[in-house]
Amino acid sequence: MDRSFLSCWGFTLLLWAISSIFFPVFSGLQHIAKEKNDTHGLEAGDGNDASPSLPRCVKTVDTQRPALHSRGDVMIGGIFPLHYSASVSQQKYINKPELITCSGFDHRAFRWMMTMVFAVNEINNNSSLLPGVKLGYRILDGCDHVPTSLQALLYLNSTVSEESMTWKQVEEMIPACLADSPVSYFATCTCLSDKSTYPSFLRTVPSDLFQVRGLVQMVTFMSWLWVGTIGTTDDYSHYGIQAFSHQLRQQGGCVEFQLTIPKSPTAAELKEMADRLQSSTARVVVVFATEGQLLEFFLELIYRNMTGIQWVASEAWVTASLLTTPRFHALLEGTLGFSFPGAEIPGLKEFLLNICPSPKPGMEFVNMFWEDLFGCKLNSDTKSADESPVCTGSEDLRYTQSSYTDVSQVRISYNVYKAVYAIAHALHSLLNCESPGSNVGTCKKREPFTSKQVPNYGQISNQTGSTECQRCPEYYWPDKDKVKCLPGIEEFLSFSETMGIILVILTLVGVLLTFSLTIIFLHFRSTPIVKANNSEISFLLLLSLKLCFLCSLLFIGQPSLWKCRLRQAAFGISFVLCLSCLLVKTIVVLFAFRTNLRAGCCALKLFGPSRQRTLILCTTAPQVCLCAGWLLAAPSFPVRNPAYQIVLECKEPWPPGFYLVLGYIGLLAFLCLLLAFVGRKLPNTFNEAKLITFSLLIFWAVWISFIPAYVSSPGKFTVAVEVFAILASSFGLLLCIFLPKCFIILLRPERNVKKGMTGKCLR
Repeated sequence: MDRSFLSCWGFTLLLWAISSIFFPVFSGLQHIAKEKNDTHGLEAGDGNDASPSLPRCVKTVDTQRPALHSRGDVMIGGIFPLHYSASVSQQKYINKPELITCSGFDHRAFRWMMTMVFAVNEINNNSSLLPGVKLGYRILDGCDHVPTSLQALLYLNSTVSEESMTWKQVEEMIPACLADSPVSYFATCTCLSDKSTYPSFLRTVPSDLFQVRGLVQMVTFMSWLWVGTIGTTDDYSHYGIQAFSHQLRQQGGCVEFQLTIPKSPTAAELKEMADRLQSSTARVVVVFATEGQLLEFFLELIYRNMTGIQWVASEAWVTASLLTTPRFHALLEGTLGFSFPGAEIPGLKEFLLNICPSPKPGMEFVNMFWEDLFGCKLNSDTKSADESPVCTGSEDLRYTQSSYTDVSQVRISYNVYKAVYAIAHALHSLLNCESPGSNVGTCKKREPFTSKQVPNYGQISNQTGSTECQRCPEYYWPDKDKVKCLPGIEEFLSFSETMGIILVILTLVGVLLTFSLTIIFLHFRSTPIVKANNSEISFLLLLSLKLCFLCSLLFIGQPSLWKCRLRQAAFGISFVLCLSCLLVKTIVVLFAFRTNLRAGCCALKLFGPSRQRTLILCTTAPQVCLCAGWLLAAPSFPVRNPAYQIVLECKEPWPPGFYLVLGYIGLLAFLCLLLAFVGRKLPNTFNEAKLITFSLLIFWAVWISFIPAYVSSPGKFTVAVEVFAILASSFGLLLCIFLPKCFIILLRPERNVKKGMTGKCLR
């Protein structure tokens, strides 16, 4: 086996490895996408089109998870922390995870959930909002626990309804979800304001940027400059405490200690934290957590009879009724903090007081609330450890006092109420309920859509105390303080950024290398190795490879009208010309060596230079016609695509045109690979068939990897993926076909002779 063979094989493996690494990197960037085919990523289907013998992913239906639901034309989801404590078990990843047990029913969170139901009913009875469209809902319990909330969110998008809808139909019918995320009534973490990471996240509460600023101003005003902090393991606590500590240091203060409550703290961990707090000299403690997360820790402090601590509370627990019972008075007396502004929702109290338990499916949460509030059991057949009495049926919510019935100044409930209306107004716009030409009082409710299409306008308010927001003009985005509109950042694959510079350098290297190889072949054009491999077609192949390298420059830089129209056509024609030359070369080799000598020579005479040129012309012409028709009928044009940034890209009015261009390239590549594979073992020192086989293997490896990466990559990364595919496949063709010949010409001239050639008709 000669060295040229080994060098080609090594280079094939190298480029294959590079492609395998490079394309998944771009595919992994799809989490920042808001545009293009984000929804076409890998998803587990129902497997109807898969072979029964092959392993496959299937969606499991969790029939044990209770949910409050109501049917509608458009379904919205809801996740609320109805329980404030969740059991944590170690998963062994062998069996299906069991449902996490939740305990400690939260009456306030139940009011939030019923406020969502109230708002949906109110919208359904409003003829001016979503006319002709009935909103439905499916609400689950998140247990104030991130893994449980995530399971609930996935369950909303994968459960099968009683009408046996398909998976895709269910996903389309839940375009938005009220939860800690993605349409949040409660999540205030500043990290969620980053639209590049959370493009679909919306909220009806201010970020902690404002709360932290207020807390720092309050403690410095009170001259409390020596404080401690307590938080949990979630991002809300982490980012809140981090921002508070940073701003406090800027004001001359200092944080003595920072305690973190684990997800499920043990008695030893609670004792250690209490010891640390008790031994500290800081008497002011700032706490970022929820009441459910603090409950066990506060009970430990009460057991120790700890007093004399000035608690500074975040909005998550400062108004929690769970911590206002008499046993917490001595510990938490004098607690200060900020809360959301209160509001009164007309009709909400009457709605809340009129709910009642029911044995019907879907009423489990209402029944849980009823049993917890009145301390009784609705099902007399169920035996419980606490021997609770059976509910009599005469219980009346009007004679109870709890956080559920206290709606004089609701805060979180008002955020829930606003969130439902925000989704309704977005759907009203999305379904063209007021579009010209549409029927009065109706919406296009049968038109399918996904959550990516729900309008996201992240709006400003430049007046203190304003209750209304102003929408920024198109291509403008609010600043971080949401007080003014700024021009959106334009994003494209620039010549000046690192990625663009690397791709330009690779392009220039490819052009210079191709030009150098052309000079070498011109200088040694009279030698046997150049003459034996059809020198005229070789020079045409080198010219087409130069065009392949140069066409990649059309993809870099700010898109313009002429760039958008030329780049795909130049790419398609250049590669077809290149593959046509390879096809002719392969046919010549087969004619010369696959048949007997006399028949081979006759075949070569019939398939002479003129017919070779004709074949190249005939195989290139269809691509030219296709590109010309594509440009005339549906030319590409530059657009400004507003996502979290303004992406400048070329809009393809007719996407099948691009796939037809790729398809024709693939057809020629497949035909050429098939013929080259047949002739790869033909006996000849200068046999090109095996070199063409290696080069086309690289070509196929690159472009097969390219398709999923291209579809799933957002914005400028789509362009970068295509440029890399062009460069990688061009380098593969150039180096695998011409490098071994140059090696013989320059370093092994003794092998550049006619001796040993079996094809005499190539003389």
